Amino acid sequence: MSQTPAGAPDATSPPVVHPGDGSLAQDAQERCRRRSTISGASGLVAVLGDPVRHSLSPAMHNAALQELGLDWVYMALRTPPGRLAAVLAGLESVECRGLNITLPHKAEAAQLAQELSPLAARLGAVNTLVPRAEGGWFGTNTDVEGFLAPLRSGGVSWQGQQALVLGNGGSARAIVAALTELGLAAILVAGRRQQNLDRLLQACGGWAPTLEGVPWSAGPLRSALGGSALVVNTTPVGMASSGDPEPAASPLNPSDLDALQQGATVYDLIYTPRPTALLQQAKVRGCRTIDGLEMLVQQGAASLQLWTGQAVVPVNVMRQAALEQLAAQSPTHP
Repeated sequence: MSQTPAGAPDATSPPVVHPGDGSLAQDAQERCRRRSTISGASGLVAVLGDPVRHSLSPAMHNAALQELGLDWVYMALRTPPGRLAAVLAGLESVECRGLNITLPHKAEAAQLAQELSPLAARLGAVNTLVPRAEGGWFGTNTDVEGFLAPLRSGGVSWQGQQALVLGNGGSARAIVAALTELGLAAILVAGRRQQNLDRLLQACGGWAPTLEGVPWSAGPLRSALGGSALVVNTTPVGMASSGDPEPAASPLNPSDLDALQQGATVYDLIYTPRPTALLQQAKVRGCRTIDGLEMLVQQGAASLQLWTGQAVVPVNVMRQAALEQLAAQSPTHP
């Protein structure tokens, strides 16, 4: 059996801080200060999804809650399919202050909410739940606001322009809803599966009159790319995984990318890796690029405003915390 050397602290001892060791002392004080923000009276906010292990939301929300001086804690709670209704009932009973909803539960959350915002009802998808005074949950969708934030702050006029959305899955519907607020002349959606594309066009056509479908084939796709001032990737192609930290995959091949307008904006909802292959290649071709991290931060800030009732929340603190957590989770991080 191994023994602790004489005079050395054992594994359960607090770290020894020597006089004059300012950095260690500050670290220890910071850890104590952060622990003290959780009390027996702490309020609970959380994200529900499966998986949620690598969610950046706890890091950025807890940093914001600390900055605001609120005795709340934000957690990521894995909620397997089929358990959402039970989890929502349990969290309501313990007076949870608010929830984010992520995959695969956004559509089911819309069905379970007792009240929906007009946007959430139109999309059939909820990413934010707020407890109602009369019981149950109010559901809304802050993904749209989060997506639009970097587009509106970039100094570009979108009025009368054309946008192209790559992909026709669950994320594409929220992006189409967001794009309808920019005054675009045309919103095109390119999809590889015609049946899914037709389903999206049918679901959104009533409230997105400038929406058109584009087959994912060389001629039509490149024509759409050449005429678009904004291209948005909603597909998962190019997302990093633990086994492939720097994937070379891109939803567009080099010939497709060559069709892009110089100066066009290419927006990839993916933010791991940073930048994605799509954004790297678009930037080389003279395009402005945006990744999905700012969307994550801004939709989180909008949710936090709803839960707390505060008109201003520390977005910069949230962004910095998300960046630090993302760096710590990187497969290449030491």
